[in-house]
Formats: sequence, structure tokens, C-alpha cells
Amino acid sequence: MVSLGLEDKVILVTGGNRGIGKAIVDLLIELGAKVAYIDVATDNGNPQSLGIKADVTDPASMETAAQEIQAKLGTVYGVVANAGITRDNFFAKLEPADWDAVINVNLKGVAYSIKPFIQGMYDSKAGSIVAISSISGDRGNKGQTNYSATKAGVIGMMKSLALEGARFGVRANAIAPGFINTEMTQKIPDKVRDKITAEIPCGRFGEPQDIAWAVAYLLSPVASAYVSGELLRVNGAHHT
Repeated sequence: MVSLGLEDKVILVTGGNRGIGKAIVDLLIELGAKVAYIDVATDNGNPQSLGIKADVTDPASMETAAQEIQAKLGTVYGVVANAGITRDNFFAKLEPADWDAVINVNLKGVAYSIKPFIQGMYDSKAGSIVAISSISGDRGNKGQTNYSATKAGVIGMMKSLALEGARFGVRANAIAPGFINTEMTQKIPDKVRDKITAEIPCGRFGEPQDIAWAVAYLLSPVASAYVSGELLRVNGAHHT
């Protein structure tokens, strides 16, 4: 049987309580990994996962969470920076608080989620970091200048971490999901949803599992051992 090599690997997923994050947690456990997740709530329904309440915008909170994860599960091999929020509005109407909230979670939160583990990965000479960006960070989106800016920033962060980590055997990549069926996209009005669907060559929104499998691929020391500093688009050919 072919393996992705994730058995007994300790992996952290931020925002793992629902949606894409929960799908990632569930799949990684199915693939044999030891999975911890961080969220504001820890009731994702998977008893095999270790849920920890922590705030990705607070470096001290993330340091404490990291200590608990490593004490209970062992040295962390992989970090999946998935936690994110939106505060959408057209640029002229965006309040400073909307900018700050999105930047704090989506950009600073990614850095604070990775920082407590990066030296351990370097010392172990092995590790994989996967950050969830967005089609909005890849190509922009009306009404999402704040969100797009953070998701574009995540892509640059992964490219830089890939360069820094290469000599230690630590890889870093980003995934840019297209429109995925989650609680966030379920709020899109039907007329707008129909218009978006018509623009997607594959003719549908993606499912959280589509992103989970992409994450598993980029975490795998077998399937993606020579892949680092890349942006993997998972969007049903919704490129333009």
C-alpha cells in the first residue's frame, strides 16, 4: 500500500474546529498523523485530535499552546496555518478596525502560528509548513482589499520561509483555494453564487476535502519532498 509518509507525524492545524480546517484535521488523522488543532472553540467532533483554545493573534498564547502540543504529542513536524477571517467592504468604506482585525488574524496570525515550531523543525532537519492563502490573494477580489492583501502576504511569507528553511530540510508552501463550500461562502446570495459558479470551468464550488488532500500532499515527505516555495491553486480552473 502506498503511503504519504504522515504516519505518527505531529501536525498542528490552526482554525481546525470547522470548515476547511476540520476537513484537514479529519483527513490527516485518517492518514495516520497525530493532529492538534487550535481554535476559539474545540468541539470539532473528532476525539482523536487534540483541541487547544488559543489566540493566533497573541504570540504568548501560541507559545503556551506549542508547549502543550509538544508535551502531549511530541516534536511538531508540520504546521498548517489555516485560521482566517473576513471583514469585507469596498475600500472606500473600510474602517481601520476592519483592516487591523484581518491583518492580525490572517497575516500576523500565520507568523505567530509558525514561529514557536520553526527552530524545532530546523533542529530535526525535517518539517513542512502549509499556509492557506486564497484565490483573492492570487488575483484580487472586489470588496476584499484587506483580505486579499493578507492572503497575498502569506504567499510571500511562504516563499521566503522556503528559502530560509531549505538548508534545514524544512519546506514551506501555500495553497490558494477558489470558492469552497463552507459556512463563509454559504452566506453568498444565490444570485451572486450562481454568477460565480458560471465563471468556474469545473462548474461547481469546491469541497473542504479538496483542500484537505492538497494540504496532505504538501505535508507529505514522500509525495512533495522536492516542492517548496510554491503556490498550489485549487480552484476548478477558475484562474481569470
